[in-house]
Amino acid sequence: MKYTKKEAKDYSREHFRGVWAATATPFTPDLRLDEAGFRSNLKHWVEVLKLGGLFVCGKQGEFFSMSVAERKRTFELAVEGAAGRAGIITSCSDTNLDVVLDLARHSQNIGADYIVVHSPLLHFGHDVDETVYEYYRYLSEQLDIGIALWNHPDSGYLMSPELCSRIADLPNIVAIKYSVPRDMYTKLTQMAGHKIIVSTASEEEWFDNIVELGWRLYLCSTPPFTMQTAADQRINDYTRLAFEGKVDAARKIRDSLAPVRAAFRASRPHGTPQAHTKYWMEQIGQVGGPVRRPLLNLTEGEKAVIRKAVADSGLQHAQAKAA
Repeated sequence: MKYTKKEAKDYSREHFRGVWAATATPFTPDLRLDEAGFRSNLKHWVEVLKLGGLFVCGKQGEFFSMSVAERKRTFELAVEGAAGRAGIITSCSDTNLDVVLDLARHSQNIGADYIVVHSPLLHFGHDVDETVYEYYRYLSEQLDIGIALWNHPDSGYLMSPELCSRIADLPNIVAIKYSVPRDMYTKLTQMAGHKIIVSTASEEEWFDNIVELGWRLYLCSTPPFTMQTAADQRINDYTRLAFEGKVDAARKIRDSLAPVRAAFRASRPHGTPQAHTKYWMEQIGQVGGPVRRPLLNLTEGEKAVIRKAVADSGLQHAQAKAA
């Protein structure tokens, strides 16, 4: 690791910055892990898009359909592909705590920068604060690597800003991907922004959060690589300008992406967001591939809608691949 447990907060404050993307995991037609495809995507994300970091094997990455060995291998490929040029945060989330710790220790050993662990799924969950606090306290006690919290509606509950602030007192809790309404993450930023880096997955809110809340980390979803190409890096551009205080110029570029956002959103069929993301990626020269069950792959009609959406979006890219 590049820091000690006691140094985790200070290190993250200096280095955990910029535009990070939540990676998709490519599979071959026979549903094996596509290592060559993932390496190709990593090269594009790190060398061409120059993203600040990558969030590996989260929900977008279909961790729930992967074996522990596959998840570890994907972590290894990500660290190898980034080679210190982009940060790596590995998603160690699981319903089994032993698996979480196994993945986290592997992440420490291979040189990942941070881990992220979503809040535990608590069936019949009411009055969950003490359970959730103790969950993260135990992880903090067991691990040295910097830990990012992750809370979203799929957990079945939303962690309050007060609970997040309490957990943020733990020594190696460094950040949170807080997928909640804006008033909640604004409150947490105001309460505890000095001890935990607060972010959320919405690219549409990223500019406002830079300007109004002083954020310096986008953590994260797929727009950094679905809405950017070698020829069109408007998210990177408006982020840089906003960081420099050139707010009007940044806002103009942010607003220019509205047609791309609308095309992406309108072309996404119900119930299969990962398949949509992967096919969109293929249209702009990246490796996508099929999804694994329980997810559903796209119909030919759904693919046609996506191809048209990409073509009409205004996103500048190389010629789309054949269907």
